[in-house]
Amino acid sequence: MGSVFDEKDFLACCGSTKFAKEMVAAGPFSTHQDAIHAARNIWFNKVDVNGWLEAFAAHPQIGQAPSRDHKSPTFSQWSKGEQSTALSTATELTLQELLEWNARYREKFGFVFLICASGRSTPEILAELKIRYQNRPIIEFEIAAQEQMKITELRLSKLFSDKADTAPAVKPLSTTNIATKAEDRVNIIGAHLTAATRAAGAKPAHIPIRTRPPITTHVLDTSRGCPANGIEVRLEMWKDNQARPQFGETYIDGWILLGSSATDKDGRSGQLMNMVEALVPGIYRISFNTGKYNPDGFFPYVSIVFEIKESQKWDHFHVPLLLSPFSLSTYRGS
Repeated sequence: MGSVFDEKDFLACCGSTKFAKEMVAAGPFSTHQDAIHAARNIWFNKVDVNGWLEAFAAHPQIGQAPSRDHKSPTFSQWSKGEQSTALSTATELTLQELLEWNARYREKFGFVFLICASGRSTPEILAELKIRYQNRPIIEFEIAAQEQMKITELRLSKLFSDKADTAPAVKPLSTTNIATKAEDRVNIIGAHLTAATRAAGAKPAHIPIRTRPPITTHVLDTSRGCPANGIEVRLEMWKDNQARPQFGETYIDGWILLGSSATDKDGRSGQLMNMVEALVPGIYRISFNTGKYNPDGFFPYVSIVFEIKESQKWDHFHVPLLLSPFSLSTYRGS
């Protein structure tokens, strides 16, 4: 039997009611790493835009104390602790500047500036705020969601650590040695840095079982300010062992189709490949039929080519596309 938490516990980690309910339904969790893995899946795949905004709204502005009537006293307590470094390094001048930039940010984007503030000074946070203020709203919305996930992971570690201090030790259901305290995350990072020297085919102990295919995508239509529904997506892999695809060359036979789908109302594609634990290292191509989605647009289709190394075969690759009539951008998500 794993640790049992209720909705109030998970609301302290993330202010989305949907998130808290889904976490209770997914539990109990044997380890905090199992909880983090479930939280990532729930936050990015099950919580909708309204849930994200609800979670953002639960946070006070950086440099301000949480509301006394917050629905989770633990949330307020943790939030205050996470801002302690910022507050201790602030001057009257930097606090005033932070207040002004917070107001400008909220006016532009419609929600509070969100950043995992733990251990960060006021000048550092202020510099990041000024950089992110230049973003387009749809991009900043995604970044804020990523920052919320960082905060949630940090608080889940605190939740499990507090539980361990007040309850008998729980024997994990799995014999896998999974980190159970926040300090052990250093070991996880170290494992990633030394991944290139791992024995071939050996799955690292801290990698949980996959709950979604290792390559996923979603498309956001920045011109409409909403997810792009109904875009056809194809995922292919380069299978020619004799040569690598090169810039400027035309290839017909080297690409093998792994799967195809279309984006749903949330802009997310269906399953593009089989559910495998370890990805086959190699070169992949994901293509979007943007011309069919918007016949008057600038791009008849968009293809993104990327390479997955041997050391990355256990990772998850999320390739979002930010689309407008005359420009596009992408980046690797979580």
